[in-house]
Amino acid sequence: MTTVTKTAAATDGHAPANHNVSKIAQSFDRVADGFRKDPTSAKQTFTVYSEQTEGLRSEIEVRDFLFTVDEPSSLGGSDSGPNPIELVLSAIASCQEITYRLYAEKLGISLSRVSTRVSGKIDLCGLFAVDAGARPGLEGLEIDVELESDASDAEIERLKRTVDAHCPVLDILRNATPVSARTNVLGRDHALAGAVDDGPLFAGLAG
Repeated sequence: MTTVTKTAAATDGHAPANHNVSKIAQSFDRVADGFRKDPTSAKQTFTVYSEQTEGLRSEIEVRDFLFTVDEPSSLGGSDSGPNPIELVLSAIASCQEITYRLYAEKLGISLSRVSTRVSGKIDLCGLFAVDAGARPGLEGLEIDVELESDASDAEIERLKRTVDAHCPVLDILRNATPVSARTNVLGRDHALAGAVDDGPLFAGLAG
């Protein structure tokens, strides 16, 4: 759901100009033009490194950024950081906001502010092998985007359609993404590989 709070229109019908807005629009065009000239440069790989340090706590390295992932104490963790599911929700929230801003600037649609609230329901019986029929992942997502804008309803609808068509994390969640999962054991010269849809190997624990 997208909620729009109307703001007073500027005299020219657009939001007041600022340097950040023009930078974003110029950057969009520069990057897109580069990809048109060399489509192979758009094929990129993003990589993170994670290592469990203590209990359920992991330290994540993303480029030059470091952060902690953990579980709350109610799930056996030490609550030293958000858990993986919360990071997934954070990823879709921030990706929606980034994509709204990019295309608002590209399309010349007034956008003073964008914020997002994402909620996901999960049955933890799947993670803890209590119920073989419980999915370990999210059962569903609710994404609520709030915009402040003096744009018309037609412009906002156009912006929403464009964002939903081009938001990378929304696409990841809506569509099946091929996954290759390998497990390497130190000291062994081979990896254990298997399709991630092999099924609940430990379903016998349930019940």
